Amino acid sequence: MAEITCIEDMRRLARKRVPRMFYDYVDGGSWSEYTYRANEVDFQRIEFRQRVACDITHRNTASTMVGVPVSMPVAIAPTGLTGMQHADGEILAARAAKQFGIPFTLSTMSICSLEAVAKATGHHPFWFQLYVMRDRAFVESLIARAEAANCSALVVTMDLQVFGQRHKDKKNGLSMPPKPTLRNIANMLSKPRWCLGMLGTQHRQFGNIVGHAKGVDNIQSLVEWTREQFDPTLSWQDIEWIRKRWSGRLIIKGIQHPEDARLAVSCGADAVVVSNHGGRQLDGASSSITTLPEIVDAVGGQTEVHFDSGIRCGQDVLKAIALGAKGTYIGRAMLYGLGALGEQGVSKALHIIREELDLSMAFCGQTNIQGITPDILRMKS
Repeated sequence: MAEITCIEDMRRLARKRVPRMFYDYVDGGSWSEYTYRANEVDFQRIEFRQRVACDITHRNTASTMVGVPVSMPVAIAPTGLTGMQHADGEILAARAAKQFGIPFTLSTMSICSLEAVAKATGHHPFWFQLYVMRDRAFVESLIARAEAANCSALVVTMDLQVFGQRHKDKKNGLSMPPKPTLRNIANMLSKPRWCLGMLGTQHRQFGNIVGHAKGVDNIQSLVEWTREQFDPTLSWQDIEWIRKRWSGRLIIKGIQHPEDARLAVSCGADAVVVSNHGGRQLDGASSSITTLPEIVDAVGGQTEVHFDSGIRCGQDVLKAIALGAKGTYIGRAMLYGLGALGEQGVSKALHIIREELDLSMAFCGQTNIQGITPDILRMKS
């Protein structure tokens, strides 16, 4: 195997090792994928201003995100079906994050449950991402379970009231939950490493839902329940309802408009995440990095502004921080590492990002990530 030096190397290896339906679930966006591509392309339109003859001997990438010390201002983003990229995927990613000293965020739609991840990490604090379902009793039980699992922050995703249309998923026959076709089964069997891993784990369904939601105890009941539960009536009153039931840090994800950011702050958010769901929902929306400065201007003095969607390297992290983000999230970059090499791959991805972040700071004459300002950037015309 060729030496892995960047996230793109991880992506290529993951493509070889992960079944097509699950790889495409990660490596794609909605409709024409304009926003998915823009999330990456617009980072490339931001250039660095290099400085020389500066003492850059002692550099520090450590910071905090909502009061949590982090080795770099990066958290692992919540991603659904992580346990289908690699057996026990959520557990492996959580362990890698714990070892590296950054937050791991578990998705409501994870394969490994809250309880399984907590047990596997020795009840080390992690974050939990919440979808607000129609069944509010189930939502309330999820909040209680997150508290019992020692989750220190609740990340409420606001931009999935309806599903964006993803052509790759439709063509692959991927549903929520997945219903493999004969063609997909044949493709899975061509990935022996993945198959052996899945045979060796008990985690193959949505662990936070099966056996916990009322009447959901098998794959068919899960399919029917999931179709009905995402709530188009979601409102800011629901966030106020959650705030009353959750005593930890509250992070609101899916913010693209300054007014929504202000409403999130009024509901008691400890942070807002500028995110377009990785280009997987509204195609044609602006890239997250071009939206970030507007959100920082609107609420940056009142709450932490975090950034998600498009980060593929440490330089992207540095650019987002320079534009006012207090923290960033990686989803696909982590999943590529997981699909390629399991826990080792997640750790490798994190080390690659931190090294790129550290060296880019040095070239810009910077030694402390917490002192980064927009002065290190110039916008390409």
